[in-house]
Amino acid sequence: MRIPPSLKHKKFLFLWLGQLISITGTQMQLWALFWHVNQLDENPIALGGIGLARIIPVILFSLIGGALADSVDRRKVMFITQSFAALLALTLGLLTQFGHITIWYIYAITAFQAVAVAFDGPSRQALIPNLLPKKDLPNAFSMTFTAFQAGAVLGPALSGIVIASFGQEAVYYFNSLSFVAVLLALFMIGDVPQVIAETTAGVSLESIKDGIRFILSKPIIFSTMMVDFVATFFASASTLMPIIATDVLQVGVVEYGYLSAASAVGAVAVALVISQIKEIRKQGIVFLSAVIVFGIATIIFGITKSFVVAWLAIAVTGGADGVSTIVRNTIRQLQTPDHIRGRMTSINQIFFMGGPQLGEIEAGVVAQFFGASFAVVTGGIGCILGTAYIAWKWPQLRHFNGDEPIEAGEQLPSPSTGASLVANRVRKQ
Repeated sequence: MRIPPSLKHKKFLFLWLGQLISITGTQMQLWALFWHVNQLDENPIALGGIGLARIIPVILFSLIGGALADSVDRRKVMFITQSFAALLALTLGLLTQFGHITIWYIYAITAFQAVAVAFDGPSRQALIPNLLPKKDLPNAFSMTFTAFQAGAVLGPALSGIVIASFGQEAVYYFNSLSFVAVLLALFMIGDVPQVIAETTAGVSLESIKDGIRFILSKPIIFSTMMVDFVATFFASASTLMPIIATDVLQVGVVEYGYLSAASAVGAVAVALVISQIKEIRKQGIVFLSAVIVFGIATIIFGITKSFVVAWLAIAVTGGADGVSTIVRNTIRQLQTPDHIRGRMTSINQIFFMGGPQLGEIEAGVVAQFFGASFAVVTGGIGCILGTAYIAWKWPQLRHFNGDEPIEAGEQLPSPSTGASLVANRVRKQ
């Protein structure tokens, strides 16, 4: 084992640690919300409302957030969004503690938090390549994914324990405090060079169109987004986890927390292995194979009535998702110049979040009429069939190796040398 090279860069290390703490709180709240909604309304479709509340703001505001990330100080955007999200979590806790909470308040606050995510995501993801050299960027994505999944391991497990010990509102208060870690990290990072091309039209329709045109001109990037959307739309089993836990596996809230954390356990294990690998070859095949495994494990989860088998199946989905996430993020970021990275990320965010959130709605509707197990199994089948179609439709993805040259004029700028290759001026954040 060696220290991952990305963590040797102080600014990235600060952000990584802050995200680790904040993600833990966010994951605690997410799984607590599923449990909370299920306690307020036992109809499966009510859980699908969480997905609807989370995706509509992302669809409406992500493209604006991407244009903003490419035209203003990304750190300042994150200061605002992280502070807003902290206040919303605090509000959720107060409403719960004093008995004023309703399912509609949960939906509304979830929607406002999604607005914060729509603006925060593009700035945060676009900031990472500015914190360390290009050669360490794949490792940075691996470690960022590791932080997310480590928080996803701790969050759900702690969520069940905290709810059982201190009440539902305690989870929301912890999440509110966790955002302070990111705010502190942003303060410690200090100024970061950011590329802003003179041709950038700011936050405008033309700027957004430029981002869309860039994605459509990159079949490798676009096809990975399509796989991401299709796989998570069909194989989104997280919303139905409370129903599977109580009705099929017949376990309580603590076991529900453990089951919810299984995906992250598998993902962390895979991410740690990948962090020790210098180079991944045949990236297209690796990516597609991982998604197929994801679908198969989802089917097993939907069929089994054993808690142990269910936990292992979810862990495998997490590991498979970890491989696909790291590979696709590396492909996208390495082939995107800094001056348009925020817009690329914002479009990807719609695919990345739209798939699982719309999938939660789809799963809730199917489960309402045919049962939770049927919804999960058919979702896994849909994931496999959809991935196979995309692999046939875009053969470039199957043949992508990972060492293909970046087109001239689109090389990533080095944080130490500025960004004259892709922009006419550099703004200090």
